[in-house]
Amino acid sequence: MKKIGMLVAVEMDAVLRRYGTAERVETRHGFEMHQYNMNGYELYVLRSGAGEIAAAAAAQMLIDRYEVEMIVNFGVVGGLTEEMAQTKTCVVERVVHYDFDTTAYDKCLPGQYMGYPDEYLRPSPVLIDKAVTLFPELRRVTCASGDKFVDGREAKSALHERWGADICEMEAAAVVLTCDRSGVPCLLIKTVSDGLTQGGEDFGTALGHTSALCLEVADRIIREL
Repeated sequence: MKKIGMLVAVEMDAVLRRYGTAERVETRHGFEMHQYNMNGYELYVLRSGAGEIAAAAAAQMLIDRYEVEMIVNFGVVGGLTEEMAQTKTCVVERVVHYDFDTTAYDKCLPGQYMGYPDEYLRPSPVLIDKAVTLFPELRRVTCASGDKFVDGREAKSALHERWGADICEMEAAAVVLTCDRSGVPCLLIKTVSDGLTQGGEDFGTALGHTSALCLEVADRIIREL
């Protein structure tokens, strides 16, 4: 039976509302895993909490402990352009870890990890194509990922102008890098909770509704894979 990992940062309530009580729940290394036996596959849901370090650890745990064959990361994000307004759902085509910078001692670009051709990390193109086939309205986007909550037009516009990013959040770079180095495909589905001129208060208000919308899309894609 196929094993699919689902990594969430702060959207676990949406998972519990949609899937209900898990067949198995266990806590290891500070992470709580909920296992659901679905029609034709097993779903392992892990809440990482916010931030790159926690997300990397959670992704590696899904891969090593639960031996998942792919990881889906769904969640809510900030929009960096007028187009990426509240409730807009998208699929991440590339990610830049914008606060990663080793240029002081090597020849890599800001955001670039050694051994990678440029500053962008890329989820599975095969899974992205399948997602867009199922949901043609999904916008392929660039995600700016870093360990800070980005608030307000000025800061958001700066990320868009520097990196060509459409959305921002705090876990995507860790998920993609960890999966790539482990040879496990990943797919990132995101829904905007706070648009270009919005911030933390709007994020909190919209979290429940937007995370439910995002999970609905992610769930349908998983079922069709």
